[in-house]
Amino acid sequence: MIKILIRILITAGALLLIANFVPGIMVAGFWTALIVALLWGIIGVTIKPVLSLLTLPINLITLGLFSFVVNALLFWLLAAFVPGFSISGFIPALEGSVILSLVSMVLHAALSSRD
Repeated sequence: MIKILIRILITAGALLLIANFVPGIMVAGFWTALIVALLWGIIGVTIKPVLSLLTLPINLITLGLFSFVVNALLFWLLAAFVPGFSISGFIPALEGSVILSLVSMVLHAALSSRD
């Protein structure tokens, strides 16, 4: 349970940093980032696996690069539902989702090594 809370808090912090460094992404504050981080985790567990399965043929053709597009579209979609979180286009969504995925990957590796 503590690991989940740590992941959400670090993801929220990463979102705030992404908003400062990637033009086109705006996060109103920490609470908005916390909501986005929580919803990003829920989307990653529920919707993303289904979309990955549905887009498997195009992912195989592009050698997995289409998964970046799926992540960016989900990140952009999230901005449509959370007030105080906005993304001005596909390219900022792509940059933000790649950075957020890298942070999540490093976080997952760090938390897994502590077991």
